[in-house]
Amino acid sequence: MSMRVVLAAAESVPYAKTGGLADVIGGLAPALAATGCDTSIVLPAHGIIDRAAFGFERLANVRLEVRVGSRSETAGVLHGRLPGAPAVRVFLLDHPGYFDRRGIYADPSTGGEYDDALERWIFFSRALLAALPVLGPPPDVLHLNDHHCALAAAYRALGADVPAGFLQQSAIVFGIHNLAYQGVYDAERYGLTGLPATLMAPLGALEFWGRINLMKSALVFADTLVTVSPTYAREIQSTPEQGAGLEGVLREREHELFGILNGIDTGAWDPARDPLLPHPFDANHLEGKAECKSALQRRCGLAVAPHVALLGMVSRLVEQKGLDLVLEALPQLLALPVQLVVLGRGEPAFEARLRAAAEQRPAQLSVHIDYDDEMARWIEAGSDFFLMPSRYEPCGLNQMYSMRYGTIPVVRHTGGLVDTVQDWNGEAGTGFVFTPYTSTALLDAVQRCMQAFQNAATMRTLVQACMRQDFSWARSAQRVREVYALSVAKRRGGAVGAASARSTAAPGREGH
Repeated sequence: MSMRVVLAAAESVPYAKTGGLADVIGGLAPALAATGCDTSIVLPAHGIIDRAAFGFERLANVRLEVRVGSRSETAGVLHGRLPGAPAVRVFLLDHPGYFDRRGIYADPSTGGEYDDALERWIFFSRALLAALPVLGPPPDVLHLNDHHCALAAAYRALGADVPAGFLQQSAIVFGIHNLAYQGVYDAERYGLTGLPATLMAPLGALEFWGRINLMKSALVFADTLVTVSPTYAREIQSTPEQGAGLEGVLREREHELFGILNGIDTGAWDPARDPLLPHPFDANHLEGKAECKSALQRRCGLAVAPHVALLGMVSRLVEQKGLDLVLEALPQLLALPVQLVVLGRGEPAFEARLRAAAEQRPAQLSVHIDYDDEMARWIEAGSDFFLMPSRYEPCGLNQMYSMRYGTIPVVRHTGGLVDTVQDWNGEAGTGFVFTPYTSTALLDAVQRCMQAFQNAATMRTLVQACMRQDFSWARSAQRVREVYALSVAKRRGGAVGAASARSTAAPGREGH
């Protein structure tokens, strides 16, 4: 079955990126196109996007009128093609007042969310729907991603912003990438949405403890929900901590909630062809990986010591990623014969503590407070082990990048980390997994790494097992397409019961 799919999100590589959402959109779209889907991406026209370099052109005579509260705003539309995948069309919704800024979500000068964030996402959601008739026939699937465009599901349900019946046969799929970021705003601003007051009544589709919750609107109104790993799909229904207050809503949709593991771009992440690495290598020729380790040690001012275990960490420096555990464990960790390289930005307190620790132990700890793609790839390729002790992790990509580059992950038993890393049992596995969220458990896992590191045959077995894992988007895209087909059938044929949904989705369903 050929399908027309529109992916809507706030960011996508190679245009604008702050995190994994951009990687997912930029990787899923061409993989869907490869399955035969007519695929488009719709993004805000962020000011950081180099329109000339990417060949964007403005659609002549297209001016979309979009309501934000009592105001009528105007949006333009630019179009182009995804680099490396010209079959994928890309559209930018242009409003300089909302999007011509240096930060996608936050003001770089303050680090805080823009004051008009709610208006921006109302505008994006409504402009998206208004643009669809301009972009072509109604899509079979409109795949909304995260809270930035979640309101489009509510507007479609109420028949707003598109010609009558235009999206009647279109399935809306809502992608949950990180439930911790829901788009919650003060109720006093609800009038800006233009939606009925009933949706903000207690237990209404946008009401969340007396405040507006954009993500909740899509959890209620979308035809189908997808999230980024099987384990995370279960976790977000189980407890208030994992469900972030929406676990009850998610349990009500359990038969329409699918956990599908994200993929990675194995072409862009290939140690045999990565132009940013100092030396290429593959699973059968690991000499280059040893050279990458030496180069990373030199770059970081560490001793070039092949027989010292080098630990790497590329992460947002926030509690979700386990930075509190790392800092608590750091004295005992650095008492071991190890070196540690950390790259990332995040909470100022974590940044300051890491810098202070690096000043005290420069022979073992190298800290880089930055976002640097080349340095990230050097760490992925040159480290022996990769630390990812997350408190929670919807999917995670860095553990997959690490394995692709022969670096053995050390992860906590949560979310997508469970679904991608098999704990080493002395004979087989792809990493080291610990369960309690404690610094002691993290240190125990590192001690297990050290034991493995002493045995060259064990290390080679682990490294090669990691590098032979298949995390390509091709597998994930096929499963996403199966959920699309189910969603379209449900939309056009009426509600699908629980038993029917399980049966229809069985070939590609994960997480239940």
